[in-house]
Amino acid sequence: MRVFAALVAVVLVSVALLVASPVSQEQRPDATSSLGPLPNPDEVYNPVVAGERLPVGFRQLLPRDAILPVYEPQFVPAAESGWTDDSLVIGLDLDGQSRAYPVGFLNRREMVIDSVAGIPVLVTW
Repeated sequence: MRVFAALVAVVLVSVALLVASPVSQEQRPDATSSLGPLPNPDEVYNPVVAGERLPVGFRQLLPRDAILPVYEPQFVPAAESGWTDDSLVIGLDLDGQSRAYPVGFLNRREMVIDSVAGIPVLVTW
């Protein structure tokens, strides 16, 4: 339980730091190096423009891609995070390296692009 609390705290503090300093377009990693060229947003399939009917009651509050992901999360020890032991997190352990991504933060940012043990990961909620 202590390790879990430590992971939660590390993630929560890192999230707070990221919220305080949003990532600019210039700071984003170059996705073309490993994924190839990114599609032009004007050429991506849009169901509304294509004439598809939306579900009854559907209401879009934010435009597409309005919430930026966290690109370079920072982590701190759990004791320094200020989060409670019962905070919900999404935990990840790869090759002995552990991360905890707080659900409370993911409710606002939705995605974290990270690298754990040299493996690129996308954490989403």
